[in-house]
Amino acid sequence: MEPPSPGEVWGACRFCGTAVAPGASTCALCGADRPVPAASLASAPAPVRRRIALTNGFRAVLVVGVAAALAFTLLDAALTGPPNVADPLTTTGTYRIPPGSVAFLSGNVTGGDYVVGNFTSVQPFGANVTISAYNSSGWTQRILYGTGAPVWSTPSEGSGRIVFTSEYTDTYTFVLTNPYPESTHLNITVYVTTQYESNVGNDGFG
Repeated sequence: MEPPSPGEVWGACRFCGTAVAPGASTCALCGADRPVPAASLASAPAPVRRRIALTNGFRAVLVVGVAAALAFTLLDAALTGPPNVADPLTTTGTYRIPPGSVAFLSGNVTGGDYVVGNFTSVQPFGANVTISAYNSSGWTQRILYGTGAPVWSTPSEGSGRIVFTSEYTDTYTFVLTNPYPESTHLNITVYVTTQYESNVGNDGFG
């Protein structure tokens, strides 16, 4: 069948109400035969006209609803901006460290950026702990061979400040160490808060 010209008016399927091309003998959507030609729509039986009107009305509402939902989604995204995903080195929490053992947190730090924060032994209060920062190679060496050296460390104390600046972009692991031997059975609970800060004056490549 030749495709209809742009000026021809389409009819409608008497069963599902879908628009049917002029000259078509069946509905392309549901396969029903005897579609109603455009010239006969006004004189079609009332149930057929009602079905076509309801179907077309439902489709119009569906299209408008989808368009409105998409518009709302795009507007909401434009107003709220990109999602704010917390950096793994911006955190607050407590860590229970068995004697002679460690706890740690890890994340990427861009060269020139820094991490600041505080730590306090809360149970037993004032018990000594140390915090050390390892770059990716140093942490791997410590895990595999116990020989990795930290790039930054605090004294062994009950509380203190965390002020760490990375010289280059890497993954850094901050390790909290309970220095007491296992024979003491001294578990230490440490409260730690850290904040990742970007140094906008240094892009890490200078």
